[in-house]
Amino acid sequence: MSTNALIPSHRKPRRSASSRALRAGVTGGFLTLAVTGATVPANAAEKPVSETQEMPTITTALATSAARSADTAEQVAFNYERQALQDSAFTKAAKAAEKHKAEAVKKAKAEAKKKAEEARKAKEAAQARASRSSERSTLSAPASASTGTGSTATLVAFLKAQLGKAYVLGASGPSSYDCSGLTQAAFSQIGIDLPRVSQDQSTAGTQVGLDNLQVGDILYWGSAGSAYHVGVYVGNGNFIGAQNPSTGIVERPLSYDMPTGAVRVL
Repeated sequence: MSTNALIPSHRKPRRSASSRALRAGVTGGFLTLAVTGATVPANAAEKPVSETQEMPTITTALATSAARSADTAEQVAFNYERQALQDSAFTKAAKAAEKHKAEAVKKAKAEAKKKAEEARKAKEAAQARASRSSERSTLSAPASASTGTGSTATLVAFLKAQLGKAYVLGASGPSSYDCSGLTQAAFSQIGIDLPRVSQDQSTAGTQVGLDNLQVGDILYWGSAGSAYHVGVYVGNGNFIGAQNPSTGIVERPLSYDMPTGAVRVL
């Protein structure tokens, strides 16, 4: 054995791996690094992926957050859409309710108007029936000997209204009359057209006895067909006539000047 064999060597031991040489440079505005002479020992163990790569963990967290944000946005959009649909449905329901209410009010008014019109027509019909019934009763009932009814009352009222007016031969009113002019004007008030002169008026109707007189009978003096004076019986034993220029139109009892006869035209 050599004597130098046990003496430590002064030479540096060989490196287990070549030194890494870095060369830097700028190419196209980017910093570039070149690694030369770098060797990795064959027995060098690679670090686990879990120790060297952190990006997958960060990317998953961001994806989860983004998904949650998307879900939230979708929920908000859904809520807005649902609220819009609810508002639209409410608006439509409100409009439908208003329309229904307006139609109901219109229908109620129409019904009320129809009922009022029916009531009015019924009232008018009842009044017309009552008027016709009254007219039939007037026509069918005999005239009262004291006061008269219906057309006889109109006749007597007209004659009494002429009391005190002047007697003028040949006059037919309205301010003065002769005897036949007064009776002709009086009966024209109730639609009866008498001849103009006394002779013709004394035969214008049915002859009646003086003991059976009724209101409205025409009294005459002289003979029938050649009478010289006429008047009208007004009941209670009285008559009205245009007597003469001195008395004018007066109401007198039959005893004042008893007539010769009478005719009935009513």
